[in-house]
Amino acid sequence: MEELLEQLLEECRPYTSLGKTADYIPELAKKDPDAFGIYVIGSEGKHSWAGDCRQSFTLQSMVKPILLLQALLDNGAEKVQSKVGVEATGKPFDAINAGEHTLDSRHINPMVNMGAIVMCTLIHGGSYKERFQRLLDLTGQLVGDPEVKIDQAVYLSEKNHGSKNRALAYLLKSYGILEDDVEEVLDCYFQACSIQVDCRGLAHMGAVLANRGKLPDSDQRVFPAPLARYVNAVLMTCGMYDGSGEFAIRVGIPAKSGVSGGIMAVVPTRMGIGIYSPALDRKGNSVAGIRLLEKLSERLYLSIF
Repeated sequence: MEELLEQLLEECRPYTSLGKTADYIPELAKKDPDAFGIYVIGSEGKHSWAGDCRQSFTLQSMVKPILLLQALLDNGAEKVQSKVGVEATGKPFDAINAGEHTLDSRHINPMVNMGAIVMCTLIHGGSYKERFQRLLDLTGQLVGDPEVKIDQAVYLSEKNHGSKNRALAYLLKSYGILEDDVEEVLDCYFQACSIQVDCRGLAHMGAVLANRGKLPDSDQRVFPAPLARYVNAVLMTCGMYDGSGEFAIRVGIPAKSGVSGGIMAVVPTRMGIGIYSPALDRKGNSVAGIRLLEKLSERLYLSIF
């Protein structure tokens, strides 16, 4: 497996020059666009890797399936779906999804920013500090690192340049979808996006989802199996922003990207995959990362279709 990963990584390396790092968050713009790594964890615990797989980066939108899981664990699917729908929007992740009609849960899903901001309000806790800590604890279990923490510089960069997310949050507030204090909710969201991981952590999260809630190297269960089906289905239809349909055709597995350049992918019952390459396409997805996943899917027959 490692020989194959090394080969495909080198084949796809030229694609890093076709994108650019996210510049609307200044700290992300500083990242090396040539960085490129992949980590794979099989359902039975076998690890394989290549490239810059232990370089750290922040989860960004890859925290959204974790937010969804925490919301589901705390409230159940019916309550969550009454607040955040599951249909793909067909719009960019930070789009203002409001038309002539009243904004409601049917207009957003858990993998776009509006949906993720709402999910922060669904986490149980006496304060937003307590809510974020519970989310961080779950993240530690999913990525296999109980010491997981936030990147303070990225967090402050997000918070100081988050005007678009503030606009989204206040729009939700104006329609009564968001009831809590906007700045408290956004602080939780900005911290969540700034949680620091590496490709191994993403692969571990993917492996837990592939194992329907069980850790890849033990029988320990992190969450009930039906929740994996729920999350993986949403990832399949909405996880790659407004490029999810094309990704389904080209790669064919549940996945979630982030504007840090990471991709967390799930091959149900088989493996979890973590990729890092911070040069993005216009939709906010890693150019080389998608190409690498496409080649890996072709070689190992990963597509679920």
